[in-house]
Amino acid sequence: MPSAAAITVGLIIGSGIFRVPSSVAASVEGVGAIGLLWIAGGLLALFGCLSVAELAGLYPQTGGVYVFLREAYGRLPAFLYGWTRLLLLVPTSIGAISLIMAAYLNAFLPVDEIGERWVAAAVIVLLTALNYRSLLWSALLENTVTALKLLGLAALTVAIFAFGSGSDGALAAAPDFAPASWVGFGLALVTAMWSYSGWSSVAAMAGEVRDPGRNVPRALVGGVATVLVIYLAVNAAYLYVLPVDEMAHSSLVAADAAASVFGGRGASIVAGLVVISTLGALQAALMFNPRIFYAMAKDGLLFAPLGRAHGVYFTPHLATLFTAALGIGYVLIRSFEQLAQAFILGVWPFHILTVWAVFRLRRLRPDAERPYRTWGYPVVPGAFLIASIAMVLTALFEKPGLTLFGFGLILAGVPFYLVARRDGGSVREPNSPSGP
Repeated sequence: MPSAAAITVGLIIGSGIFRVPSSVAASVEGVGAIGLLWIAGGLLALFGCLSVAELAGLYPQTGGVYVFLREAYGRLPAFLYGWTRLLLLVPTSIGAISLIMAAYLNAFLPVDEIGERWVAAAVIVLLTALNYRSLLWSALLENTVTALKLLGLAALTVAIFAFGSGSDGALAAAPDFAPASWVGFGLALVTAMWSYSGWSSVAAMAGEVRDPGRNVPRALVGGVATVLVIYLAVNAAYLYVLPVDEMAHSSLVAADAAASVFGGRGASIVAGLVVISTLGALQAALMFNPRIFYAMAKDGLLFAPLGRAHGVYFTPHLATLFTAALGIGYVLIRSFEQLAQAFILGVWPFHILTVWAVFRLRRLRPDAERPYRTWGYPVVPGAFLIASIAMVLTALFEKPGLTLFGFGLILAGVPFYLVARRDGGSVREPNSPSGP
């Protein structure tokens, strides 16, 4: 369970907490409203975890959300989820995170922009080799990096409060809990959810977790609750030394907050912390995404070789190589800023369907064994659905082009599904790989 929880935290805490707070501050403005937004995002992710955990206990198989959608709605929605991950979500997230890490490595290994892309690709290759060889070694690295990441964030937060002067910071004034506009609050929530993205992903490894009916729910809920506390503490530290206006116009808010306390050394400290943080997020992404493609291939919905496990290492080795190739491709053409909101709007319809599956499967399979039942049912999953639909509708009205692009990309998978269905044969139960 500690490894699964570490993977959850490692997936969620990546680059977002070092970039997103400035855009949140620009959208909602008030100190109290900023805190409310981060709490709202954390509760939304936590309510989603409490719901998905029931499905993970019901279907403890490699594939996670893909498996849940397949069992609740059939192959088409499951295929479209995998299609969206394949075409946009996976290469974008892996590519963007690796580029951010390479950019911050510049503080220690100066290279030009082209060099940064080669560094990013090299890191992907090295981590892919590790994941190809052993799940145990990969989990050990993730546990270590996550521990360093948490210690680093905690040290940065404590140091800012201990040595910084709060006289000029936003916390010196009375908190204003009313956002500049509730529409802006809703759009900021979309951006903030990038910082919480990955909350459901460890479920993809349920087939490789010991006693998944108990440990996966604990890992999901414990991981998100940990992240929520960390995000609130880090944002409070930023606001302790920076005014809201300065925070809103800072593209490197963590570095600016550290520099206000430690001077030039602060930027180097934060650069090292970001490198560690993004390394953990990248490693976790290269662990769980191949398992989704593996499960799809076992169902005949992707190239059959991707559904093979290595004969010696017992890892989904070809799916791992395939995932890495996608990420390296996007390193050459995409950036974090371009696709953060597109990422969230692309994946969130499937989060809505997944949580609705809790209601649907309780009706369709009332007697199935459920080692864990969603706490607070039906209020918790119902609140998640209402908030999620409101968030997506807000984005649809305020940014129709971006939202419709995501929906269009999802629907573009339908004709490919029809071809795969014609050639893919019957549904097969995925055989879970395991690692020594």
